[in-house]
Amino acid sequence: MERRTIEPRPGWQQTVEEQGLIYPLTRYPDNSLRPYWDESAYYVFSLAEVEALEDVVEELHRMCLAAAEHIVTTDRFTDLGITDPRIARAVAEAWQRRAELPSVYGRFDLRYDDTGPAKLLEYNADTPTSLVEAASPQWFWMEERFPGADQWNSLHERLVAAWKKQSALLPPGSPLYFAHSSADELGEDLMTVAYLKETAEQAGLDTDWISMEEIGWDRLSGRFVDNHLRFIRSCFKLYPWEWLTTDRFADHVLDTLDNGGGTGTTLWIEPAWKMLLSNKALLAILWELYPGHPNLLPAYLDGPRELATTSGYVAKPLLGREGAGVTVHQPGADPVVREEPCCYQELAPLPDFDGNRVVLGTWVVEDESAGLGIRESSGLITDEYARFLPHVIL
Repeated sequence: MERRTIEPRPGWQQTVEEQGLIYPLTRYPDNSLRPYWDESAYYVFSLAEVEALEDVVEELHRMCLAAAEHIVTTDRFTDLGITDPRIARAVAEAWQRRAELPSVYGRFDLRYDDTGPAKLLEYNADTPTSLVEAASPQWFWMEERFPGADQWNSLHERLVAAWKKQSALLPPGSPLYFAHSSADELGEDLMTVAYLKETAEQAGLDTDWISMEEIGWDRLSGRFVDNHLRFIRSCFKLYPWEWLTTDRFADHVLDTLDNGGGTGTTLWIEPAWKMLLSNKALLAILWELYPGHPNLLPAYLDGPRELATTSGYVAKPLLGREGAGVTVHQPGADPVVREEPCCYQELAPLPDFDGNRVVLGTWVVEDESAGLGIRESSGLITDEYARFLPHVIL
């Protein structure tokens, strides 16, 4: 793994926008605009390195599914902050019928610098973004700048294949709706949903658009409907389950949840069982089930334990995006137990490449490794000001 600098292509901003990345720049607190898509540098990997990382990702995915089974069979929902019995029952039922409920994709964030095993930082299993830039613009960048090279990137092909495979699980006679929140001012969710909709259409599915705010409830029929009062039988939503099960329509969601088919029900993608994997408590449960595993970091739910005096630790809220609420605690500092439920994970500072802190976003589609997206940040926490850099296999 190596970071190399390179001169950006002339007109790169227009190029990546045309390839689906609608926000190539990030606005900073001082109101300046700086590249989010950053092709002034790139990362190089060997084929053997990528093949080893693919194996790690698929093993981590299998371990996470085993942890989900453990949570359900031992009734550990409260460890995930799921205290409503109705939600717990819905998630457990969805897990038991997971073969009938389509699950498309997820992203593992890894710490890796080629000097030791990759370490799992978190699993974004419900609403992962940075998909478009990983699947499309960086592939075309490689073809233009390094013709004949390769890339860890089979995202597009695997997504289309996944939709084809799962089309038989979708309710007939209705389009698959693709929904995002209109409160997304940046456009990241819209961009991600648009790309996934495109891959579904290439798989031959009938699709339609809707925002989460436009989804209505028909009291007479007891169904979710679109803005033309058509029954929404299936919907891919880039909208966290913890919101869907707590907002004002939560009771209707639980009453009409399709966990295997039924008249008047709605099939949501990703399915409800993804709540088992999209929660930071998963990190502590993994460490409990696989103590000392080379690709895991020690993690606990009841406090930092020995991490406070040995390695230091990171406190992560059980739910959150873009590093929100994450705090870093150096070794020897007074231990801090947060009031909100957190996962306390060993501090493993992101590797420093020329002053840039790097995290690998490794993708799975269904159960297989599918690609890599690299983000850099200036500090230890990968936040909304991170930059996306392309990579090649040479």
